[in-house]
Amino acid sequence: MKLPYETDAGIGTRATLGVIVLETDETLEPEFSRMMAQEGVALYHSRIPMVPEVRPETLAQMQADLPASTRLFPSTPDFDVIGYGCTSASTVIGSAKVAEAVQTVLPNAKVTDPLAAIIASGKALGAARFGFVTPYLPEVSAQMRAKLEAAGFEIAGFGSFEQMDDRVVARITEAAIAEAARQVAGQGDCDAIVISCTNLRCLRIIPEIEAQTGVPVISSNQALGWHMLRLAGVTDPQPQFGKLFTLPMAG
Repeated sequence: MKLPYETDAGIGTRATLGVIVLETDETLEPEFSRMMAQEGVALYHSRIPMVPEVRPETLAQMQADLPASTRLFPSTPDFDVIGYGCTSASTVIGSAKVAEAVQTVLPNAKVTDPLAAIIASGKALGAARFGFVTPYLPEVSAQMRAKLEAAGFEIAGFGSFEQMDDRVVARITEAAIAEAARQVAGQGDCDAIVISCTNLRCLRIIPEIEAQTGVPVISSNQALGWHMLRLAGVTDPQPQFGKLFTLPMAG
């Protein structure tokens, strides 16, 4: 028997999103599954090759691999936004070049990355001074710090775990991350705390850090998820993910 059927618009009736995840990343997908669990929002993942050692030269290699990873998304949906899930690589490559590489395959999709999302988040929060936490080696942290300062933010406090192995970064405890945020916030008055790296487990502890420090937290995954949703026109407040998720994008 041949069965009758009907078709509809599919899952993404409000937004269709894609995120490119590092081969070595163990944290972004579980955190995104929480942020994107909204009716009518479809989220698809692709992976991009990456060695465990986070160094400027290994990060830069991903620029050439971005089109191939973008082609692995399903071909049927019209994607609203593509996110590239690497803070340090988007710093080294540059947000404009990340977008250019993705749009060679999906020219109509908006593109963002954690660096662009952190900058947009800071503007939405009206922040001028950041406390800045990274897991990176000094040369990678310095490049990101320079990009944030070029975007108009002052770094009021800074600390890094100085760990180059992404496998280790994924296993830094939430307690250690929360303590690092508190220490950096204590170095000087700041308007927000930036916790950089998609492999650091931050989402669950953001409300705790905000309550203890009295300032908003911007983490790489949280900022990227917020920016992708806002670029797609999804503005539902989700305060369980921090103050940022109660806000629209700055005009």
